[in-house]
Amino acid sequence: MANLKEIRNRISSVSSTMQITSAMKMVSAAKLKKAQDAITAMRPYADKLTELLQNLSATLDADSGSKFADQREVKNVLIVAITSNRGLCGAFNSNIIKQASHLATNYTDKNVSIVAIGKKANDALSKEYEILANESTVFDDLTFDNVAQIAELLMIKFEEESVDKIELVYNKFKNAATQIVTTEQFLPIVSSAEDANANQDYIFEPSKAEIVETLIPKSLKTQLFKAIRDSFASEHGARMTAMHKATDNATELRDQLKLTYNKARQAAITNEILEIVGGAEALNN
Repeated sequence: MANLKEIRNRISSVSSTMQITSAMKMVSAAKLKKAQDAITAMRPYADKLTELLQNLSATLDADSGSKFADQREVKNVLIVAITSNRGLCGAFNSNIIKQASHLATNYTDKNVSIVAIGKKANDALSKEYEILANESTVFDDLTFDNVAQIAELLMIKFEEESVDKIELVYNKFKNAATQIVTTEQFLPIVSSAEDANANQDYIFEPSKAEIVETLIPKSLKTQLFKAIRDSFASEHGARMTAMHKATDNATELRDQLKLTYNKARQAAITNEILEIVGGAEALNN
């Protein structure tokens, strides 16, 4: 059995860790509320815009200028992996890294490159794949304008035919305890044939070409912003849950150590009493 000093040191260490995890849980809970409100308010708008974009792209002719709906032979694939800059959030980052690696293995005969949004994705995937860009600083100031710059980079790469297909891999926020790993095609635009057949009669104002030039880039920027917002809310949800479990485990471990400490202390007191009684008996004899 460990001596009393060692057990006291362990109790102190576990208590300090418990204070840190509890504080991180509270911070993540506060940030989660704001991030959850943002993604909940944005999701209906983004989904409707994406639906409209899919219906519109299905009605466009080949000469309508829909360069982002160009279905060409896939030779170069770009995977956008969205993780966090920090850890201590359970399997949040590792799930994305695994999914991105699994997706890359499906394109064994293609040239696969990565755009990392988050330091964890950059650190892990740079060992195996070419990192086309590291956009981890976007989380320092998560605004639509900053995300739009990343979306413009992706659109330029697709226009220049540097890449033929772009896929997003991120955690979709469901609730604080549940994050869904999602793979979503970014470019080329996937048209919705069923909806297009149901709504074939479109009236374009001012013109089809102008709508294509304006709506599609905006929709793509909104799609990427929604994915990053989803990931941001999921990160705080995952961190809050992980820190809650860590705090519970630390509390349980601290209680066990206190019990062990009390038993060891009681045993030491009992031994001292026995020694005193034994010494007194020896003097009497």
